[in-house]
Amino acid sequence: MRKARRGAAAAAALVALCAALLPGQSASAADAGPPPEVLPALREWHGTAGEFTLTDRARIAVDARDGRTESDARRFGGTELTGHHPVTRGRARAGDVVLRQDPSLKGELGAEGYRISVGDRLTVTAATSTGVFYGTRTVLQLLNDDGRAARGSATDVPAYRERGVGVCACYIHVSLPWFERLMKDMASQKLNQLWIEGKVKSDVDPKTAFWGYYTKAEARQLAAVAAKYHIELIPEINSPGHMDPYLENHPELQLKDKDGTPSAPRLDISKPEALAYYTSLVDEAVKAWGAKQWHMGADEYMIGSAYPNYPQLQAEATKRFGDKASPDDLFADFINQVDTHVKAGGRTLRIWNDGLAGKNTVVPLDRDITVEHWTGGGSIEKPSALLAEGRPVMNSAYSLYLVRGGFTMNTQKLYDSDWTPLRFEDETLTGRPANLTGAKISLWPDSAAAETENEVEAKTFMPLRFLAQATWGGPKPAATYAGFETLARTLGHAPDWANTDRTPVADGTYRLTAPGAKSLAPAAGSGVALVRGSTAAWTATATTDGYYTLKSAESGQCLDATRGKRYLGAPLEVGAELSAGTCSATARTQRWQLEPAGNGHGHGVVIRNAISQLAVGERETDGAAVQSLTGQAFGPQALGTVS
Repeated sequence: MRKARRGAAAAAALVALCAALLPGQSASAADAGPPPEVLPALREWHGTAGEFTLTDRARIAVDARDGRTESDARRFGGTELTGHHPVTRGRARAGDVVLRQDPSLKGELGAEGYRISVGDRLTVTAATSTGVFYGTRTVLQLLNDDGRAARGSATDVPAYRERGVGVCACYIHVSLPWFERLMKDMASQKLNQLWIEGKVKSDVDPKTAFWGYYTKAEARQLAAVAAKYHIELIPEINSPGHMDPYLENHPELQLKDKDGTPSAPRLDISKPEALAYYTSLVDEAVKAWGAKQWHMGADEYMIGSAYPNYPQLQAEATKRFGDKASPDDLFADFINQVDTHVKAGGRTLRIWNDGLAGKNTVVPLDRDITVEHWTGGGSIEKPSALLAEGRPVMNSAYSLYLVRGGFTMNTQKLYDSDWTPLRFEDETLTGRPANLTGAKISLWPDSAAAETENEVEAKTFMPLRFLAQATWGGPKPAATYAGFETLARTLGHAPDWANTDRTPVADGTYRLTAPGAKSLAPAAGSGVALVRGSTAAWTATATTDGYYTLKSAESGQCLDATRGKRYLGAPLEVGAELSAGTCSATARTQRWQLEPAGNGHGHGVVIRNAISQLAVGERETDGAAVQSLTGQAFGPQALGTVS
């Protein structure tokens, strides 16, 4: 299989798992061996003597009317398991892996649970295609070592229905390959929800189409990948706060204080056209993403300020709802109107919790809105109060945050303290209400230039596995965090996780020649020009996180992206001229990835900035090197080494 995993991982897991019998496990089952080493840990396991061995002759026998199960089975047998195992609908024989779908089991297994039976054949049974899929994720781990699995049976049903990851691609652009790797890894851990705050390139409002966006085709591509891995994708456009990517060119919609000073991030909800503008963006984005749920954020509307600074909000609240109304009532009404709008399209709404202070005494917030509780304190309503009102509540606690250049969740502390979704920032629930939906980790780009995508991916590895374990709800897989991490890293990534060669050329000096005998060369004022016939050469040095620095052999300076408009520290202006500056090991904007040219670029390589995700291109007017959407192909076939 993918890698051997004897020794330390097995020893660490045995210490923890042999300490006690699982619920429903007999002494004779324990004598047959400990539960298998999988993540998240199986909720229940009954071991028997002997082993199942996957051979080259094994087939994937499908017993399901759902074509989705058969599609998953083809990928499972063709690219995920070692070797190629054909799919058959014929009668299973000894040595086969059997995937069965039995809708009558939904009352017992729900929409995501499954059974595994390991004997002469290995059988996964579930009520739905998703349950079968999750069973195959466990099978991949069972057979990860050498194609052998201990005989026995398991019934595995998640404790929480929402097991999520959130990625704020707000302002910045997070690459599609990064998202695809994330979703493959999520699926391997049975995580089922991905929230993306990302901007779709708008035809409704072309003024918002500056870089950071996803085209509608890219949004559909991400949605298709999510569906492929049984992940629900939930998009967001934040409102009425944090709207500067949309309101930057709409001063007429920006909230202005009592002195007339506009606040670019805030939508003026006292204006009727504010709702019309926001819902027009929602309708366009929802169609592109194909989502069944919509997240509107609704957080930090008054961060750094207060309602009295904006008297028009109080005036409009009084006009609409009477003398007892407050701006909080106007805020709640705006959310309710968005809720009504998305429900009309057959969707449900989600918001963050921090705008809920209980001061909306005239206009109650619709109770079908899911509240994601991330922070507490002060007058903010506690999770128990929201749950008591019958609202769906998700634990999105700040302790589960990973911030570029800032706070990163302490996974070891959470694991050692036996954290569960019952533990919020300011309250730990004593019981588990049915309307507590689950939990998610959240990735934020507050200092976007502080870490590259590859660095974020690396530091997300253990949080993903911890969150999966905590929300699936099985027994603790190791007594210590060290044992848990050893097991997680031994099991590794999903089997088809694209750990591609991110440094395709050896360290050395290269002439970056473009078609037409042009090459990069530093120009006056530390600019970088594309110079015809230049002999400029660049020394490529791989970085530890899978990129390159490019140092000019002429000037000794490194290629950088420091000019143009920045958001959260990321240089995101298309057409901004590149620069060359003093080489710095810590400057992430000096890190570049080399990609094979294609998709109309010609042959050679495209050089893409690790932070902006924009490529090195040529400005038409003067040939200067700039940040570009499409990029310039360098080299007729590959980078040419300087002899």
